[in-house]
Amino acid sequence: MLAAGLAGVGLAALPRSAKAQSGARAPDAPRSGGASVAAHRVEVPMPHGGVTAGHPLAAMAGTRMLMQGGTAADAVVAAMAVMNVVEPWASSAGGNGFATCLDRRSGAVHSLAFTGGAPRLLDPQVDPAALDHGPKALTVPGAFGGWIALVRRFGKLPLSVLLEPAIGYARDGHPLDPSIALFIARAQKTLALYPSSAAIFLPGGKPPAPRSIFRNPDLARTLQSLADAETKALKGGADRDRALQAAYDYFYTGPIAQEFARFSAETGGWLRLDDLKSYQPRWDKPVTTNYRGLDVFCSPLTSRTGLELCEQLNLVEGFDLAALPPDDPRFTHLLIEAIKVAKADVYKYAADPRFSQTPVEALLSKAYAAQRRKLIDPARAGVYPEGGTPTLAALPARKFAARDERTRGGDTTSLSAVDADGNAIAVTTTVGGGFGTFLVMGSTGILFNNGLRLGSTAPYAGHPNMRAPGKVPLLGNGPTIVLDKGRLKLVFGSPGGETIGQTQFQFLVNAIDRQMPIQAAIEAPRFAFDADPNFYRPGAAITVQAEDRFSPAVLEGLTAMGHRIEPVGPYAIGSVQGIMVDPSGTRMGGADPRRMGYAVGY
Repeated sequence: MLAAGLAGVGLAALPRSAKAQSGARAPDAPRSGGASVAAHRVEVPMPHGGVTAGHPLAAMAGTRMLMQGGTAADAVVAAMAVMNVVEPWASSAGGNGFATCLDRRSGAVHSLAFTGGAPRLLDPQVDPAALDHGPKALTVPGAFGGWIALVRRFGKLPLSVLLEPAIGYARDGHPLDPSIALFIARAQKTLALYPSSAAIFLPGGKPPAPRSIFRNPDLARTLQSLADAETKALKGGADRDRALQAAYDYFYTGPIAQEFARFSAETGGWLRLDDLKSYQPRWDKPVTTNYRGLDVFCSPLTSRTGLELCEQLNLVEGFDLAALPPDDPRFTHLLIEAIKVAKADVYKYAADPRFSQTPVEALLSKAYAAQRRKLIDPARAGVYPEGGTPTLAALPARKFAARDERTRGGDTTSLSAVDADGNAIAVTTTVGGGFGTFLVMGSTGILFNNGLRLGSTAPYAGHPNMRAPGKVPLLGNGPTIVLDKGRLKLVFGSPGGETIGQTQFQFLVNAIDRQMPIQAAIEAPRFAFDADPNFYRPGAAITVQAEDRFSPAVLEGLTAMGHRIEPVGPYAIGSVQGIMVDPSGTRMGGADPRRMGYAVGY
């Protein structure tokens, strides 16, 4: 009553025009409401920090860690663990990925690769169809090692605290998102091939209903055992670092590793205990370029997207994109052509640097971009080109002959976090194609990455990225950080397999050249193209898929320029999760409505 009385006094003191907040003139009144929605998500303020992730429960789990005094590293590990539970078709502790990390105190940006290679028993002559799913398709699991590496270097909280939300959702259940229920239903036939997978994803022999309570008790037990390994070490007098190592060892040499190896051998796979023991996540320098005065940092090899994104930016820097109206077809045309040129270069050279040399510095030089920019006709669509020769050590002519050369798709998830101290981390993690190998590894509840499939590996003998024992296949993951004179401007990433580099490129152009706020830059219509049979082959047929929110004038103009356009759904390509910082230091989180993305700040 007191609050109501004071509210009435406040209203009486306001000028008459201010009373439009109620009644027929209120912003949400039917007759005065907006004719269109500017954005399907609101920008989320993050004055103390926050997380934006591919699922609301993951974003909330990460933000809970921040509110308990944790760092950005603690937040992304808690969020990744929850994504393992709530978005299992794209995320797993047995998957792979990259993280890009800003250490605010030093101002340095670091890259972490948690990418496993092919088992040492791999037969390189295997039929590619055997690598789509099943026990022979898997790479060594890297993600859990990445979780430990992140919190050992940049975290504060115990692993048991970080895993608690994921353990609870896996043990007690959570309402299954309708899109995940749909993916399970689509994958039913393949999941049913493997009893350990069917037991979790097809309870009672049927896909779970949308919004039904979904559980993964085996995964809950696995995550709890990892937390218990840390707790036992702490009780035995170990410091934080040694306790985290105890959890790492439990996964890579202890009972979990032994179950992985047993199940692999039993089902005809190549993974053995030695593969798991020899794995290590890898810290490295990110690839980088300067775009219109901003420093862009992205993942190095064995990510192809870092190279792709930086070269694309170098190519379009030679055009005044800001001077072109958004509805001018030439704007989108220039982006399409830059992607073609960059992909041709990346797919010619990129591979595991332990097995072959990739001319990274030359590919990302401004001089090379000026040379390759000559391939871009501002008025006509070009063919998918041959990769360039950025150094004198050009590759020999390649024979394009393979019994199977069609690229398989990939599915990923991405999340970003900023903490109270200004540290920022973007992570993109994956199981490869949807549901990865489709094979839950024994009693662990964990799916692995099918990273040996075509696309992540080259189909042509002699190519640097041809599969081989121990070699790490290429990923499309490219979490990105942008600095403005040393200060954080953007931290973001996107899932989407082959479309990741294309999505992130368009988002950056929206944010930098068009100067859009983060949510508008995320929600703007996007395109992505694919190559038939693949991006390794010069002259491949290119079809541009364009979200149907592009204006008819843009699509007609692109068609007139010679592009083959295929309209797709209005929100169909990529799923950017990111945080933008303005010059005043205000941090705003954005999340993509194309999936379940959500941002949570505090």
